[in-house]
Amino acid sequence: MLRGHTVVHASNNGMQSLVSLLQHPTEPQCSYDPVEGLPIAPDVDPADKIRMLEEQISLLKSQLNESKNFNSRSTSPPRHFVPNHARVGSILSNSSGKSPANSPNDGGNGIILPQASLDMTNNQRYAVDSPESQFRGSTGSPELRQPGGNGLMDMLLSGWDPDLPDHDTLDHYIDVFFRCDPCGSRVLHRPSFLASMRLHPKDPNFPHSAVLHAICASASRWSSHDIVTSPDGTRRDRFAEFHVSKTRSYIDKTMATGQDIFPVMQACILLSWYFYQEGRWVEVWIFAGFQTRVAVPLRLNYPGTFSSHGANSPGAYLAPPRDFKELECRRRTWWMTIMFDRIVSVGGWLHGVDERDIGTELPLRCYDFENDTNIPSNPQDLSTKDLFTRHPPAYTDSFLLFLKSVMLFGRVTDYSTRSNLRSNSVPTKHQNPFHLPGFEELDAVVSSGFLESFPPNWRHLGVTDDGGAMDTDLYMAHIVPHAATITLHNPFLNFNDSQNVSTARCVNATRSILAAYYRLSETSLDITRLHPFVTICWYLAAVVQIQLCKYFIEIGDTSRESTVWGEINVLRFAMLNYGTKSPVGTRQEKLLQGLMTEIVRMTSQMQPLEVGVPLYPFSHATLFSKDGSGVVQQDPIDTPLPDGRRFEELPTSPTSLGGLASTPLSSQSIPSPMVQQTHAAVGGVSGWNTHISPPNVRLPHNPLYSHPHSSYPPH
Repeated sequence: MLRGHTVVHASNNGMQSLVSLLQHPTEPQCSYDPVEGLPIAPDVDPADKIRMLEEQISLLKSQLNESKNFNSRSTSPPRHFVPNHARVGSILSNSSGKSPANSPNDGGNGIILPQASLDMTNNQRYAVDSPESQFRGSTGSPELRQPGGNGLMDMLLSGWDPDLPDHDTLDHYIDVFFRCDPCGSRVLHRPSFLASMRLHPKDPNFPHSAVLHAICASASRWSSHDIVTSPDGTRRDRFAEFHVSKTRSYIDKTMATGQDIFPVMQACILLSWYFYQEGRWVEVWIFAGFQTRVAVPLRLNYPGTFSSHGANSPGAYLAPPRDFKELECRRRTWWMTIMFDRIVSVGGWLHGVDERDIGTELPLRCYDFENDTNIPSNPQDLSTKDLFTRHPPAYTDSFLLFLKSVMLFGRVTDYSTRSNLRSNSVPTKHQNPFHLPGFEELDAVVSSGFLESFPPNWRHLGVTDDGGAMDTDLYMAHIVPHAATITLHNPFLNFNDSQNVSTARCVNATRSILAAYYRLSETSLDITRLHPFVTICWYLAAVVQIQLCKYFIEIGDTSRESTVWGEINVLRFAMLNYGTKSPVGTRQEKLLQGLMTEIVRMTSQMQPLEVGVPLYPFSHATLFSKDGSGVVQQDPIDTPLPDGRRFEELPTSPTSLGGLASTPLSSQSIPSPMVQQTHAAVGGVSGWNTHISPPNVRLPHNPLYSHPHSSYPPH
């Protein structure tokens, strides 16, 4: 019995052990093999982890509440709030897959901050990549500065747009933008803009992120080192492309919602000029149409940029301007929109807004705008009868003259497009255009009246006597009317008719554009700082010279043909030189080569594209100076000019080069970096009385020089 009892007891213990083995534990007991490079997470109780996260969230909430009470108008965010290697957008995107919270720069209107499409490495690079960056090592690569404290926390609290460079780098790009950009910088009020950059990023008066991104893209032309240029002239700037994409994200959002429409429209203007300088014509045309259509519902085309009519109808209409500065900002935004529309339409396209629908008065002088002089509005608008021949001193400066010249060019475009639209035949060179309705009146203003009406202190090209500074707006105001003259008369150009007035007009205009370029080339000034529209003016002048060259080839005048080849190559090199910073120059030169195919095939010149090719990309005056004064100490010789045997004096002489220089060109010595004697470019055909004598020049000669662009591509 005892033995049996013992067996039963043992059997019961075994069953209990078996049952205990079959029961599941309260939590799985897992072990993993170690993986190289993967740290093993500490054994933390989930409840403790949740409690720790709740405490962090509570701390964040308390700090955010404190920041709301921060006096944002009196201080700017500490610099360590913007670590130049931190990119919150990427971090948040990686952790949650969602966009970060609305940027404080959107004014609370619901624009979601666009996410960076580039990886963290690129963002780190863009945050510090500038010519004056203090974060570069000896190898030239960026050195990332480690921020003190929690960088992510600081950036969240500061409200800084994580896709912008750090504050110091952004200030540098803004400074470069206002100093170098000849286009979009005219829209912004520089003093107040710079002051607003000192505000806290959460302040409603802090500049909109779209404008800041557009400024970065524009300024990168003169600052960025991350540029790759392909053999065909295509320029790729990764820094600029990043900020272009950010600006476009804000524009797309505004197109869908209408929010923040005015600052985003200003950013659109800045971006449009960037596209123009890049020669990206499809985007240029699309943005030109977008801007004009956006400006109309804003009532910017009304006097005072405001109209009470229809203010209660649906739409994002602006309230009346609050003060003088806001009124002038709206005016300039409108006129830069119209100027862009006129410039992109010079090829013969219809304008986005008709002149008859523009009631906005012209803007004020830049001095009055920047200094808040609060003077009365400009008495002139497009309906003023003597708009192009009367320039009130209190309302005239170089920018206003440039604006008027572009609007005058716009009238030439209107005349050409409307005449061709309703005409059954194409204009021919045997036709007398002065018999056409309205042509003679328009010609009188374009070819002479406008330039001759310039006030005395504006009759120079804007280049200082010592060649150390240049007013780009005034320079353009002098050459744009000549480009308009060529556009107006080119359909009627006929070199076989010595009495053809259109031929004289085009030749005179071409000489004037060339003479203006020679005046600039004798200095050390950087032509890439000119307005990009200058490349179109050079192109139009070259078109006339190509036709003249063909005429000389046909009559067998090799001497004058060689001279004109030098003039064409001068303009080609000017475009290529400009294209080193702005691809629009390279693109226009390639377009010009297409027009040159026939004369290259016809010419007897051995190397026509090397005739008169510039030897040095800087001033001949400073290079060959004997005494350091910039004046060549050699006896000048007269450049050979074509004789006038084929042509007779015209009964109707075109105007002289009004106000090009204070002394006659015949008495000026214009040294220039040319290989051969090419300054006969101011000559052309001496039979036309243009009152311009050729300059006296002595030029260096290097027969071994071979220009990299001398090989002509097959077509």
